Formats: sequence, structure tokens, C-alpha cells
Amino acid sequence: MLVIPFPAIHPEIFSFGPFVIDHWSIGPFAIRWYALAYIAGLIIGWRYCLALAQRPPQVARPQDVDDFLVWATLGVVLGGRTGYVLFYNLPYYLQHPIEVFFLWRGGMSFHGGALGVCLAIVLFCRQRRIRLLAFADIITAAVPIGLFFGRIANFINGELWGRPTDVPWAMIFPSDPERLPRHPSQLYESFLEGIVLFLVLWTLQRRGARQRPGLICGVFLAGYGLARITVEFFRQPDIQMGYLIGNASLGLTMGQLLSLPLVIVGLWLAFRAKPAAAPV
Repeated sequence: MLVIPFPAIHPEIFSFGPFVIDHWSIGPFAIRWYALAYIAGLIIGWRYCLALAQRPPQVARPQDVDDFLVWATLGVVLGGRTGYVLFYNLPYYLQHPIEVFFLWRGGMSFHGGALGVCLAIVLFCRQRRIRLLAFADIITAAVPIGLFFGRIANFINGELWGRPTDVPWAMIFPSDPERLPRHPSQLYESFLEGIVLFLVLWTLQRRGARQRPGLICGVFLAGYGLARITVEFFRQPDIQMGYLIGNASLGLTMGQLLSLPLVIVGLWLAFRAKPAAAPV
């Protein structure tokens, strides 16, 4: 069977160390593609939010967007890690609680990160007295940027690969113990959750969607949920989770279950979005 060779890119960009100080070994320290993806997503997303904030309708000052970068970073990291622990591997971490803090070993959940950022937006807007939905529209318009980089990093790491397949673009991932040709589902996600969703939100904001607070936020939530539910049919479920209901032919995964509320809430926000009665 013809398969596309997996591009063997090392997960580490470079490393240095270890260092020995008074008989203590420290390191080695490594810069990984996964960490760089988070940094690129946050920085490029921040710059995009700044550009949106400077266009009408005026919602927040550039300084507010600058300050929110720290809040967003904490929300993504703390929420993403907490979500992974609670949703995907709680029994393991109950037995090994110290490993909750071993972020360099991977294990992040988008749904947990989304909850973390939502909480950060609510608290930040309350503190700064900023219109909540209008500010959320600015932030969520940039989220697909981070999703794109994150899924590309998943691909480079050779993790979260797809289900076995015979499509011509199948790949054999080095981390797969079965060495089966699989869907490169990380690339499907980077395309749908990243490129397609960003273009949809960009088109909406260019056509005045920010005049209807909550519309962009709602479309993002529903769009991400639908994209994730779709790709989960091609993505291999986490080994410790498997299928919650059914089997590989037609089974419900944790990713799909967690995405259903996003679709419902997103559609509710989008349909209730109305033109602002006063400038926001």
C-alpha cells in the first residue's frame, strides 16, 4: 500500500545542558516545537486583536488588549492542563498527582483551555468594565490562529494521529506501536479549526459582524464544535479513553461529547446577537 512518508522532524528545536553545579546536574533544557506553537499563537493572536481593537466599534483600549495577553496565557495553560487531567486521564493523575505539573510531557485539552480563557474574559471585563460579548468577539476572532499552530505542533510531535485508513495520503507515525497507515488528522484539524474557521470569522468581522455583539463569538464556538466533531470521526481516540459509546464504525468520543455544548451555546449566542443599541 502506498503511504506518504512521515516528515521526521524532531520535537525539539534545540537543547542545551545538562549543567553540573556542585555535583548537582541541572537540565538539559530544550526548546520544543509545541512550546513555540503556543508562543506563536499567543503573540500573533495578540497582534491581530490589537488591530481589531483599533477599528470601530471601539470596545477596548490597546492597553487593555496588551494586559489581557497575560490573562489569556494563564487561562490557556491552567485551563488546558486542568481540562486534560479531569476529562482525559483523571485516574492516572489521582495516582500520580505530582505529574499534573509536568507540562513538558504534554497533555493539554482545548476544551479546558477554552473554559480557562472564558473565565479570564469574564473576570477581565468585569474588572475593566468592558462590554463582555463585544470584547469576546475580538478575542475569539484570533483563537483559530493558535489552533492552527497547535495542530501543526501535534503533527510534528507525531501525536494525536488518526484512525487506520487506506486513503492515498495515509501516513505511518513513528509513535504508533501498530505501525498502521493512518489519517493525518492533525492536518485536518489545522485546516478546519485553523484556516477555515479563521477565514469565516475574518469575513464576518469585515462585513460588520462586530456591530452585533456575540455573533463572532457564537460562530466561533459553533464552528469549532462542528469542526472537532467532524474530525473526531477520523482521529484515533486517546488510548486511555477509547469510545464512550459504540465502536470505531460509529462511536462517540470524549472530544465529540465536549464539543456538543460548544455548538449549542455558540448557536444560541449567534441567533440572539442583535445590533447594539449604542456604540460599544
